[in-house]
Amino acid sequence: MHVDLYEKFWMWLSGVLLALFAAAIIYTAAAQAIQPPSHVETIDPTTSRTDPRFVSLGVTETADGQQVVVMAQMFAFTPTEIRVTAGRPVTFRLTSPDVIHGFQIVGSNANTMVIPGYVSQYTITFNRPGEYLIVCNEYCGLGHHLMYGTLIVEAPGGEG
Repeated sequence: MHVDLYEKFWMWLSGVLLALFAAAIIYTAAAQAIQPPSHVETIDPTTSRTDPRFVSLGVTETADGQQVVVMAQMFAFTPTEIRVTAGRPVTFRLTSPDVIHGFQIVGSNANTMVIPGYVSQYTITFNRPGEYLIVCNEYCGLGHHLMYGTLIVEAPGGEG
């Protein structure tokens, strides 16, 4: 069977590109320890409202920043208004007792899924004071469009 020179060239180029893509994925996953997020902490969704980790919702000051505990449920975030201090790390801990929700802080790169049975957690620092809209970006039912909250980032010292 005769294969034209140009066909050989494109076949080899395609093979090399596939090998490069595979090598890039393996390198970032193994060498740089970049892994997809996994569900490490679980919670019983039927008792999440009374679980000690989610009884006290809102902001707590910690030695290394601020911790915010949020419950996402049809069709609201609790608490609906969150106040944090600019320039300090903020760790969000979220769960849901009912269905899958999204938690996105508009104007930032804060975005996670809130899945019943799991605790979602991430840390972010807001350097710019102001008001940020929190929205559910996963369709969760007929009242989905009503599910929003507000994050108020205050300047250090309490002025907004």
